[in-house]
Amino acid sequence: MKASRIAAAAAVAGSAVLVLSAPAFAHVSVQPEGIAAKGGYAVVDFKVPNERDDASTTKIEVNLPADQPIASVMPQPIPGWKIDVTKSKLAKPLTMHGEKIDEAVTKVTWTADGKGIAPGYFQKFPLSLGALPEHTDQLVFKAVQTYSNKEVVRWIEVPQKGQAEPENPAPVLELTAASGDDHPGTTAAADETDGRSGKTAAAGDSGSGSDTTARVLGVIGIVAGVAGVAYGVLAGRRRTA
Repeated sequence: MKASRIAAAAAVAGSAVLVLSAPAFAHVSVQPEGIAAKGGYAVVDFKVPNERDDASTTKIEVNLPADQPIASVMPQPIPGWKIDVTKSKLAKPLTMHGEKIDEAVTKVTWTADGKGIAPGYFQKFPLSLGALPEHTDQLVFKAVQTYSNKEVVRWIEVPQKGQAEPENPAPVLELTAASGDDHPGTTAAADETDGRSGKTAAAGDSGSGSDTTARVLGVIGIVAGVAGVAYGVLAGRRRTA
């Protein structure tokens, strides 16, 4: 009787551990390829996982923040997906390269031409964005995911600091501070970065050369020491003879 009770308790405890250790469901997220600096340009990837075992993801809609319009939005072609870009008039025109822009992209929609994202897989949807706003630390993109069985999941809940993550969180892009006096994403900034990289590489090469020389001298010293010991042993044997 006691053995059966112990076995039952162990089974309940084991199932509880499995429930507690089960991974949280993945959700639509956004990450930059490199950095996303305020005032600069960036390529960002929207990662869309398929959370269903019996349906494929056939459409994904990403809505850009209306309160922080972005003048340049360009999607990258993806085999097997049709892309629709929706533009809307701006209440307050933007200025880009000295020109006023009175409309901006407000939504990008990817629709599968074939099977879409099958169960157990994910897909990245890249967008080139710029110039990124300078007076905010993050951008919230509300996304809508549609499955082949007509199910729709809305990733539109804005995460709040200090609170638990919502059930369907919206993708959030964190922006970094602009570095130096150069405008992020410009050719000058890129050239300066390349220049710094070149200097760093040169210094690394110099350090590598110094290390190689030290190793060679060390080996020579060891060989000389061994030769000296051998000579001393031979000399001692000769004296004894």
